[in-house]
Amino acid sequence: MSREANIAAQEHLAENINAGNIDSAVESFAEDALDHDPAPGQGPGREGFRTFWGSLSSAFPDAHIEPAHLVADDDHVCIAYTLSGTHDGEFQGVQATGKRIEVRGVQMGRFENGKLVERWGSTDELGIMQQLGAEPRGAGGDGMLDKMKEKLS
Repeated sequence: MSREANIAAQEHLAENINAGNIDSAVESFAEDALDHDPAPGQGPGREGFRTFWGSLSSAFPDAHIEPAHLVADDDHVCIAYTLSGTHDGEFQGVQATGKRIEVRGVQMGRFENGKLVERWGSTDELGIMQQLGAEPRGAGGDGMLDKMKEKLS
């Protein structure tokens, strides 16, 4: 497929996430799409992306992805973006706070036949948790930031 078709598939994904239409959004992914950097609890393939985006849109019903930069060739689309939204539902164990978040992210996708088949990337999940007033917890129950502070002391 062409560079333009891959960009259109990426734009379809973002537009439908912004509209809250997750089922349509995940049609941009191949059935067996591979996420090299999955979110916590995200399963494999298109269904894993559906679960992730469904959870995110439940936690942040007004979630909005605003692309800042886009670079593409015949096989890849790379975007840097801002994710924003209001925390109106449970997110990674944190109950709704009503707080507004805004974080940056970057994604590189490899496309075949107009479908995203591989994804690499990251959204600032620590930034989300900090803006919610929460802190990610390790298996031992200690906060990540507390552990880092102890090592620096």
